[in-house]
Amino acid sequence: MPIPKSHYLSEVWKDGIFDNKVVFCTGGAGTICSAQVRALVHLGANACIVGRNIEKTEAAAKDIATSRLGAKVLGIGGIDVRSLESLEAAVKSCVKELGSVDFVIAGAAGNFLAPITQLSANAFKSVVEIDVIGSYNTLKATLPHLIQSAAKYKADGKTTLKAGTGGRIIFISATIHYTGLPLQTHVSAAKASVDALSTSVAIELGPRGLTSNVIAPGAIGETEGMERLVRKEDVAAFEKEIPSGRYGTVKDIADATVYLFSDAGNYVNGDVLVVDGGGWHRQGTSKAGFVYPGFLLADKTVTGVRGAKKTKL
Repeated sequence: MPIPKSHYLSEVWKDGIFDNKVVFCTGGAGTICSAQVRALVHLGANACIVGRNIEKTEAAAKDIATSRLGAKVLGIGGIDVRSLESLEAAVKSCVKELGSVDFVIAGAAGNFLAPITQLSANAFKSVVEIDVIGSYNTLKATLPHLIQSAAKYKADGKTTLKAGTGGRIIFISATIHYTGLPLQTHVSAAKASVDALSTSVAIELGPRGLTSNVIAPGAIGETEGMERLVRKEDVAAFEKEIPSGRYGTVKDIADATVYLFSDAGNYVNGDVLVVDGGGWHRQGTSKAGFVYPGFLLADKTVTGVRGAKKTKL
């Protein structure tokens, strides 16, 4: 049974604004990215999502396709974003089956909580490779098609884009590195690099018609990411620290995605769109109940969150 539209898309968007367009998304089976793709598909796009887990990725593609009658959504599993060749093969399959790549979401990422004293070089490297190298490889593999799409669907700010937009990429980042947070050194370094990468893309490829932007989600409820970062017993207190008074929803991120890919966002380039209810302004040194600096000085191991490591990383 299809997921209700109200769970992933606001009513303000016009049906069909992404007709005949194709979105390519890494990490597309994830909670946030699947909602982003679902919104675009509902509004007319076809899609190709890629991921490491074959079964999960294929199942997510079938589920996303239920958002619009006649939608085509490919799910390609077994893809490692750290390998350019792996992504190039996926893009080739996408273009062969769907005809183009007009929009890209670089969403593959890794995260967990760990103090530097328990963060191995390999663990740090793994996150940087997935987030930074993976984002760059996603760009490189799709760039020829994005350039082609940007040339085909040029926006001058004056002409009504009856054929729609194209040639746009969004990188998924975070707000952690704005203030710095304990237990998140690896992610802070990686996401700062992703932001810088997006800016460089906008500067170098903006003259070719591309737009490159970042969406930086805050705390988004009912996602695997938050299960890895906040203990259940700390959720209520964590929400109170957010100026908007609540966790975000995947719909909040999906709506931001539609905006940046639509005609409404055609002059937004090289920007970071923070969607966090004002949360980063309240980021403190304590992270989700792990009180600073006592937790660090005691050399404790993170517990109570999904994916917590029982031994030193």
